This record gives sequence, structure tokens and C-alpha cells, in this order.
Amino acid sequence: MRGLNGKRVLITGGAGGIGAATANRFLEEGSAVCVLDRDAEARGQIQKQLPALAGILAADVSDLTQVQSAFADAVRIMGGVDVLVNNAGISIRHNFLEITPAEWDKVIAVNLTGVFYMAQTAARHMWERGNGVILQTASTNGVMGYPYYADYNATKAGVIELTRSMALELAPRVRVCAVAPGYVLTPMQRAEYTDVMLDEVNAKIPLRRHAKPEEIAALFAFLASDDAAYITGHVYTADGGETAGGLASR
Repeated sequence: MRGLNGKRVLITGGAGGIGAATANRFLEEGSAVCVLDRDAEARGQIQKQLPALAGILAADVSDLTQVQSAFADAVRIMGGVDVLVNNAGISIRHNFLEITPAEWDKVIAVNLTGVFYMAQTAARHMWERGNGVILQTASTNGVMGYPYYADYNATKAGVIELTRSMALELAPRVRVCAVAPGYVLTPMQRAEYTDVMLDEVNAKIPLRRHAKPEEIAALFAFLASDDAAYITGHVYTADGGETAGGLASR
């Protein structure tokens, strides 16, 4: 991609799954990359997997003090942040009637409030410097209704509207977009599936498979690059055609 060589990139939830694949892709493009993750074990693993990382930061995105401290560390390490990939998120599978207030608060805190904290902190930094790109991980769950993830779905719909609003207010200095993956075969998701379950889900997807984390990373790289210089304010879905049709297509 054009314009990524030398870019300074911060990726939240960057120690595993889509975040780790995205970190690797930006490294391949010649970017300097810091990853932020609250999971100590995952941070240790990504350090071994990607020794070229500029920094590995510990923070819980739902804590504003930790966010501001970690962001300052990223600026100190890399000299600034040109691209934020706002990717950290969690989900808890439950029937709607069984979601507890504590679980609701936890999912909202990480997936929506945490995204806001990171985005606002990065946007202030980028606005002062006159340019930057903020990319946020949404989901097809924020576009369509899915059972058993009502709290998660609500947060991802919120991320989409936050993205659109930010893009309007931060233009023309800062571009803001969201990526909405469908089913992605991360190690965590594969561990939850039997082979039969995986086959059943794949059968519903027109391309007949889950996405690879690297395929979502490629979309983040494009949106951060100079090739996407005229793109802002939109959500880009990567779902193998899953949401292209309605009830008849299922």
C-alpha cells in the first residue's frame, strides 16, 4: 500500500486474533507499530511472534487514565501516532433475558466506552498535528440482528454511529472509518467450534468459509494508506457475502 512505510501505528487489542494479524501486516508495510493489550499472557506471546514491534503496552481501554498513559507511551516510543486501529473488544454469549447488569456494563465499558476513550485521545493528538487516521473495529453484528449477543450487537452499532459522527467533525484533518468483519476464524473462535458447528456456519456464508484474520488486516492496511486518502465516514464490511441478502438467501 502507498504511504504506509514509516507510519506510526497503534493497535488496541493487538496481541491476538485480528489485532495481531493487523500488527503483522503494518510491519510488513514498513510501519512502526505499538500494540496495546490488557492480557499479560497474550502480550508475552506477541512479543515472541513479532519481535520487530516498536512497543507492547499494557492498558485496559475502559479506564481513561490507563488509556491516556498508554497513548503517551506510544507517542514517546514512536514520536507520534499517525494511525489508530481501535480494535479491542469482548463478547459474552447469553440469551437476552439472562444478561446481567454487570455483564452489560462490562461489554459496554470495553466495546463502546473504551473505543470512545481511545478515539478521543488519538483524535486530539492528530488534530493538533493536522492529520491522522482512526480505524475502528465494528462488526456485521452492528448492522444485522443476531441472537445471543444483544449487548455486543448494541456496542457495535454504537461504534458505527460514533465513526460516522467523528468523521464529520474531524474532517478534513483526520479520516475515520470502520471495518465490519463477519465470521473470522481466530484461534479463540475456532476453540469454541466443533467441526460440525464450523461446517454449519460456513454453509450459511456465500463464500463457504470464515475470513482469515489476515484478510481483515489487509482492509485495515488499505484504509490507512494513501490509496484511501479520499475515504472517510464509512463502514466497510468483509463477510464473504453473508449480509448481502435477506431471509430468502439464508
